[in-house]
Amino acid sequence: MRNLEQQITQYAAYHRDRRNIATHFIGVPMIVFSVVLALVPWTIFGVNLALVAVGIAAVYYLVLDLALGTAMLAFLFFCCYLVAVYLNARLDNTGAIMGLAVSLFIIGWAIQFVGHKFEGMKPAFTDDIIGLAIGPLFIMTELFFALGLKPGLKKYVEARVGPLLAHRNGASIGPVIETPPASQA
Repeated sequence: MRNLEQQITQYAAYHRDRRNIATHFIGVPMIVFSVVLALVPWTIFGVNLALVAVGIAAVYYLVLDLALGTAMLAFLFFCCYLVAVYLNARLDNTGAIMGLAVSLFIIGWAIQFVGHKFEGMKPAFTDDIIGLAIGPLFIMTELFFALGLKPGLKKYVEARVGPLLAHRNGASIGPVIETPPASQA
């Protein structure tokens, strides 16, 4: 299993344009919330599927990093709480809940793809499916960076894939590694 630095760096390589990251701050939480919303009405052996999924994700995030994992755990359980307490009380049938979940999911992904149009790069998950799980953690990491937290991780990432840019448009970024000229014999 790759460590936090490797996971975030790989994901960050696809997300250096500030506009793309801004769309992800809207789209990723919307997608996560829609998945929780879709899972809340269902149970298996008396256990709510949303709590199972949130628990599995939280354990993965906590293994990668205690601080970020704790923040993700709080966000994920907030999603569960919001759905269970607020939405389920107002949407009294599973069809309405699923309709809202599907709508939010589609809108969230549409926002994501607009961001990747700005970036000029395909989404990270197209090359590595684990990107679907790392996306929410990346957004939390970017939030930590904005708050001045995890400066060592930020330095690590930027040393490998470069800083955030106002406009990337698919342009190559990151440190330039010069190759020595081939010697002539």
